[in-house]
Amino acid sequence: MTWTMTPEHVDSPDAALLRRDYYDEVASRYWGRPATTAEIDEGLTDDGAERLVPPTGEFVVGRFGGGAAACAGLILTDAETAELTRVYVRPQVRGTGGGGLLLAAVESLARDFGVRQIRLDTRNDLVEARGLYAKHGYREVPAFHHRNQYAEHWFAKEL
Repeated sequence: MTWTMTPEHVDSPDAALLRRDYYDEVASRYWGRPATTAEIDEGLTDDGAERLVPPTGEFVVGRFGGGAAACAGLILTDAETAELTRVYVRPQVRGTGGGGLLLAAVESLARDFGVRQIRLDTRNDLVEARGLYAKHGYREVPAFHHRNQYAEHWFAKEL
């Protein structure tokens, strides 16, 4: 099976389900228990997803063997900087190369926007994500903002 990565509207059925699965996983890990439907709904309410569309950003859906299996968002923060967000690969397809292909697709879109640096923040418990970023050239940097109360690690990559 092969991966394909394509920009897709953040509210398409596949994109919306992937965003929901992403939030379910990160919330469940944070709380150490399965997140409830109400908690997931609350987390997705006013989460800024409207910025994941041109001209303020983009959303990429990765498909493995034709099925939606991964996603990532890009939000422009200024003329040369963007934030990587909502990076998610379904657990059953992790280790198949999708994470790296997803990052490459988002980076390509960022270059098309004129972005020269991508930043992101993440948490201690998202070990796989931190490993993925480091493997693909993102370096840990000092905190660049405090907007995200859950952020514990900050990364950046020059394009």
